[in-house]
Amino acid sequence: MNVVTLADRPGLDLDIAPWPEFIYHDPVNAELTPFLATDFPDYQLALLDEDRVIAAAASVPFHWPGGDLPAEGWDFALRRAFDDRTAGRDPNVASALWIVVAPDHLGTGLSRVMVEALRETAARYGLTALYAPVRPTLKARYPLIPMEEYITWTRPDDAPFDPWLRVHLKLGGKILGVCPRSMTITGSPAEWHQWTGVEMPAPGSYVVPDALCPVEVAHDEGHYEEPNVWIHHTVN
Repeated sequence: MNVVTLADRPGLDLDIAPWPEFIYHDPVNAELTPFLATDFPDYQLALLDEDRVIAAAASVPFHWPGGDLPAEGWDFALRRAFDDRTAGRDPNVASALWIVVAPDHLGTGLSRVMVEALRETAARYGLTALYAPVRPTLKARYPLIPMEEYITWTRPDDAPFDPWLRVHLKLGGKILGVCPRSMTITGSPAEWHQWTGVEMPAPGSYVVPDALCPVEVAHDEGHYEEPNVWIHHTVN
């Protein structure tokens, strides 16, 4: 197995484990992710087994002067990276965007490999930290529980209840807090039905598959603000 970047291997398909359909309708996602491969190819990673991509990771570099990270999380990191590039600001940190593992390799420790690879990439370019607006793996099973409460759940051994949070903390990551508006997605009830299969015939709160909190419908519009968890990794 070998980790390569899209700068090394342009044209590799990193979309090996699709996200829930509604995620693709986040406006920042739709606008900017198509340009990650061309504008930040050194920060897009693939783990190859011979020529097959079995895990992938995306990140972006940006300039951060310090202080609390914004509530917008994922949308912030992606937007800030492109804004800094346009303005000519030199990056000093990076943010992970996602890590995905091929379905037939889940549970084999590859997510840990990719977190480490993202940290190594940040270090290679002289950056001082790797942040991550993490989407906890099991949170969609508990959409009515506030994220602030969910991240306090632990197992009997005091490790985090959520397996994706456990991976980050075992690798030395530190939870900074919740980014409550990491992604913001808005659509009509008909669009949400198309994206999720759930009909939304009246105003109210709707639990939909794979969402981390309910979709709120009012005035013939469904609004979803996805909470993620800011995690900080030291880069050596």
